[in-house]
Amino acid sequence: MKRSLFAFILVLSASFYLFSQVGCGRAQGTAKSDKTTFLLLISEQNIEGPQRAWWMSEVDLSTVESSVAQKLIAGGYEVLEPSVVSKQVSIDKAFKRADLPENDSVTLGKNLKADYVISGKAVASAGGEVPQSTMRSCYANVTAKIIRVQDGKVVAYLDAAGSTIHPDVITGGREALTSAGGDLANKVINAMAQEGAK
Repeated sequence: MKRSLFAFILVLSASFYLFSQVGCGRAQGTAKSDKTTFLLLISEQNIEGPQRAWWMSEVDLSTVESSVAQKLIAGGYEVLEPSVVSKQVSIDKAFKRADLPENDSVTLGKNLKADYVISGKAVASAGGEVPQSTMRSCYANVTAKIIRVQDGKVVAYLDAAGSTIHPDVITGGREALTSAGGDLANKVINAMAQEGAK
């Protein structure tokens, strides 16, 4: 009797464990697949600096991309991590270009199972000095497009801008780029609302 009871409890425990694992796996899988996923490919040039594209050699997103990523994630979207993208780029050197052509961006997005690619360029520039101070005006402009990976169609062309004043033009340029990234993120979220994707 004791042996049968022990066997029954063992089978019941094993069944419960398997059910809980399958249930959790399904729930986690659904939560991940429900989110619209973005691949960010925005090259960036700060004042007096070279053009940078993180997917070529960097490990972190650019200033604009970081700003966009924060708002998209806060809005319930998913943004692919640079570490995930870097692995794919290291496999195919054709992706190591700052001016990645649209079809290559879509291919990279497909390989990484992204829903959309945001491709674009960001440039910061310095303006004149603020009268009677050591502060300089700094501006940033971003042009970008949202590409649906499934069919390669551009669903939105966007531009964004940011500005600041700062005594150091490099720091000022970075602040202007951050501001432009926030502006771009808002426009992306609006475009996604019209696209009906989330």
